[in-house]
Amino acid sequence: MSGFTLSRRLFMVGAAGALTLPAMPRAFAQATGPFTQTTLGYAFNALEPHIDAATMEIHFGKHHAAYVGNLNNFAKDNAQIAAAPVHEVLAKLGDVPDAIRTGVRNNLGGHANHAMFWQIMAPGGAKAPEGDVKAAIDRDFGGLEKLQDQFNAAGGRVFGSGWVFVTVDKDGKLALVSKPNQDTPLMDGQRVLFGNDVWEHAYYLKHQNRRADYLKGWWNVANWSVIGQRYAAAKAGTLTI
Repeated sequence: MSGFTLSRRLFMVGAAGALTLPAMPRAFAQATGPFTQTTLGYAFNALEPHIDAATMEIHFGKHHAAYVGNLNNFAKDNAQIAAAPVHEVLAKLGDVPDAIRTGVRNNLGGHANHAMFWQIMAPGGAKAPEGDVKAAIDRDFGGLEKLQDQFNAAGGRVFGSGWVFVTVDKDGKLALVSKPNQDTPLMDGQRVLFGNDVWEHAYYLKHQNRRADYLKGWWNVANWSVIGQRYAAAKAGTLTI
């Protein structure tokens, strides 16, 4: 099996085989229920100076964990939301019972977004795209620098809270998409190559209201090796988050 899969337990594999992650940098109480977080894969201070340890600890251990806990509460009386892969539930939110639809939209979207987010960052990762994903960026954006400029500008335009994404279709074509709150292109049946969280909790402790500084610095921790694997998985039809 190849690609990147997000089931209710967030099992992930890489394009060339299993993508295994090291243990969490410190212990957190694990959620009870069908939804769980993956391990982070690096220490909370590993992305400094671009993302500080305190932000990472709160972001992963409080914000993302809260989405998982809320989902497990919803699943107690609505097992169907955990019976299908996350991307399928998000693409068919109209099938979710009215009483919990907004909660599922917000929390399952947040769960999927953050699972992707932790995966596509790394300390000391490849500093630039290579191979097929580089060719796609050159073709669809005119090069990495132009992509960064457009991506940062789109992130700066998000009003309030939200995300900025690069999506990839089955033919490998890339596009820039912004979403409010914890919405995700998965809700539109699209696939996410990578994305950045522009909620204030992602940067405020270090950057305060200087979102532009956060967006500019974030590229230093982008994991181009994993992003390249995600691109291959998308073209193979196995990328699900």
